Amino acid sequence: MSEFESTPRSYSGALLAAIGVALLCALGSLFWAYSLSGRVTAQQTELQEAKQRNTELAANLRETDARLRVTADELGKSLGLTQKQMDARAAQIIAREEAANRRLETAQKETAQQVSAVATDVSSVKTDVGGVKTDLGKTQTDLAGAIGQLQSMKGDLSDHSSLIARNHDELEVLKHKGDRTYYEFTLGKGDKKPVGTISLELKKTDSKKNKFTLVVYADDKRYEKKDRNVNEPLQFYSGKDPGLYEIVVNSISSKNQIAGYLSTPKNAPAPPPVGQ
Repeated sequence: MSEFESTPRSYSGALLAAIGVALLCALGSLFWAYSLSGRVTAQQTELQEAKQRNTELAANLRETDARLRVTADELGKSLGLTQKQMDARAAQIIAREEAANRRLETAQKETAQQVSAVATDVSSVKTDVGGVKTDLGKTQTDLAGAIGQLQSMKGDLSDHSSLIARNHDELEVLKHKGDRTYYEFTLGKGDKKPVGTISLELKKTDSKKNKFTLVVYADDKRYEKKDRNVNEPLQFYSGKDPGLYEIVVNSISSKNQIAGYLSTPKNAPAPPPVGQ
């Protein structure tokens, strides 16, 4: 009996051991499964979050790309407009430069023509100047000869004589001499008229004897030149700084008129303009 009883106990211990091992394995498997399930859940959560982040990132990328496209279009349009403006501006500058160059060329041609013309004129002037010098020399010689032919007569003031003109041509010679001023006049009997800065009044004429009587009004004074001859210098002093004035009557007409001239110093006062 003891042999049979001992055998089942051995089997029971082995079975218990097997069951224990199985339980331990089952517990280990449960623990491993639980741990694995936790890790899978965590990974799934992380994966979901990653997907969500990827989705947000993709949306952000699409939005950024859209903004970049808009900016690129606007920049392209802006650059395109600026380029057109620059091209237009460059064309205007080129056109102005070409026009300025054309004007410069024209001006240079005109200047060259003018310089050529001036050179020709200068050459002509040189020739003319040479001729003028010759003419001037001849004129001076002629004037000296004409002056030499003028008659020097003593006036009605003592110890003073001067060159006189006996006609209009000789008076022109005296004018060219340039040392005095001359005023021509014609005066009728009974007339009183201003000549230069004085006044003259014809009192009497005698055409047969070539004599006349003349009254001179100067500096509030009255000078009577009585029974004087044609071409006789009638002299008196006048002015603030008294200078020698001369009256020469060249002719007496049958109409009781005389014609002649008044001679005054070069620095004597000039008569006021007509109408003043």
